[in-house]
Amino acid sequence: MPHADLILLHPPSVYDFRKRTALYGPISDVVPSTPIYEMYPIGFMTIAEYLERHGHSVRIINVAMRMLKRRRFRAERLIESLRPLAFGIDLHWLAHAQGSLEIAGIVKKYHPHIPVIFGGLSASYYHEELIRYPQVDYVVRGDCAEEPLRQLIEKIKRGEPPEGVPNVTWRNRSGGVQVNEITHISPHLNNISFDYRRLMKSSVRYRDLIGYSPFLGWFNYPIVAVIPWKGCVHNCVLCGGSARFYRRICGKHRPSYRSPQQLADDIGLISKYIKAPIIILNDIRQAGCEYAEKLLKGIEEKRVNNHIAMELFYPASRKFLESVARSIPNFNIQISPESHDEEVRRAFGRAYDNRSLEQTVESALELGCRRVDLFFMIGLPKQTFGSVQETVMYCEGLLEKYSGKYPGRIHPYISPLSPFLDPGSLAFEDPQRYGYRLFYKTVEEHRKALLQPSWKYILNYETEWMSRDEIVAATYEAAHELNRVKARYGLISQKEANKIEKRIREGRDLIRRIDEAVALKDEKQREIEMAELKTRLNRLENTSIGKKNELQWPVRLIRFNLPGVVRAVMTKN
Repeated sequence: MPHADLILLHPPSVYDFRKRTALYGPISDVVPSTPIYEMYPIGFMTIAEYLERHGHSVRIINVAMRMLKRRRFRAERLIESLRPLAFGIDLHWLAHAQGSLEIAGIVKKYHPHIPVIFGGLSASYYHEELIRYPQVDYVVRGDCAEEPLRQLIEKIKRGEPPEGVPNVTWRNRSGGVQVNEITHISPHLNNISFDYRRLMKSSVRYRDLIGYSPFLGWFNYPIVAVIPWKGCVHNCVLCGGSARFYRRICGKHRPSYRSPQQLADDIGLISKYIKAPIIILNDIRQAGCEYAEKLLKGIEEKRVNNHIAMELFYPASRKFLESVARSIPNFNIQISPESHDEEVRRAFGRAYDNRSLEQTVESALELGCRRVDLFFMIGLPKQTFGSVQETVMYCEGLLEKYSGKYPGRIHPYISPLSPFLDPGSLAFEDPQRYGYRLFYKTVEEHRKALLQPSWKYILNYETEWMSRDEIVAATYEAAHELNRVKARYGLISQKEANKIEKRIREGRDLIRRIDEAVALKDEKQREIEMAELKTRLNRLENTSIGKKNELQWPVRLIRFNLPGVVRAVMTKN
């Protein structure tokens, strides 16, 4: 097995999740991964490609995925066997606060002299706290880590301190913390690659198909993502990737865009090898009309037959949707109104009305959109328990209006804002102004929170309008009603609806039982109760409150162009 200069480790959300008693609930219902958050950030791919292009070997190991796939897999044994120049660990999403630090601790246990490098948006936000953990040697800040990481690896190779390496926080030999300025801010994304062939080759080189898998079940549903830019021009109240966050934490005053032609090339290249859905992350209109037109024209020229999903941050004009329909035969759209209540939506930071939303939905369906996904959230400013239930009624009204003519084309979802209010978001920075009360602020507080026995206690917030108990109750009640609505309109089968209803009942009861156990003053009795609950949780396995694969767009029976994949793997360049 070849050695790598840098090994990128993706941790589970909670390291010892296989042993712990915890009800994770619906915290990952609207993303492809499980509640362990085994999906590693897309930045792993661009980092690996960039460093290898500059002469440094890189290996990706999805530790979370390996732990999920094989009950007997021991992460400690694997880490002990590795001998890279440095380890990289992502803390992009704060949901990994516990797992990332545990994995870093294991690295230091077996390799005390090998540097551990942290990176990601949450790592950037908490860099000065993270660097004080003994298992963390460096934090690379910002959203374009490729070049600073290259410089850091070269310094490590030469045994030199990273003085002058941009964006790096580190400890010097006397133990003092040094914060290098953020001077590397990539003006564009044209110098990095989203070439998935590199991952294919690396998985063969290191004989590790599971370690490179993006999330559980990916080979059955090999969805891939492309990204038109990093950064944002919006300031949604609850978003940890807002324009204000990027200015303050990443030193970035405007997004870094990938050229529309390169993005179209990325999509065309993916479609050659993978016959599954492609999602374009972020709303392409943010870069302006000219950018969107060039991108859509480029995709049209590639003649891509894959399902392509596009995010919309706000309603779209019919003219724009006509361009999408002309360029992408199998187009889908995703939009997050957050709430049916226009006042709640405005408080969140999206000031459009339901009429505009419905006109977008109707135009998209008329133009042949294969599916419209609508995402609603629980835990918003000014949102009450009653408002959440009214959102479900609004979803039912949409299905009643459109399902006759467009059956199975509209899919509404509702889930809690969980597990955490994003660090760096407007509400996190000034909770009182936006009606929030925060229970945890630091990395250490969030790390401990992730060890709590149910998702109610993991939530780091409540609002003026709903307590944590009410947020949990509203979630289960909304899920219960929406489940019935979906069965009524044929989005899920009655058999599946019955299974989901049983899970919802079980989840509600487990929340109650966990609350009772936590309230016990007798520690021994509490341990007995939690042991009994662990048996029930193990039987339940899936704590989702919806049908997970309802999120999936159609895939072909043959999901990969195997001859093409083999040729790509065997090619030297």
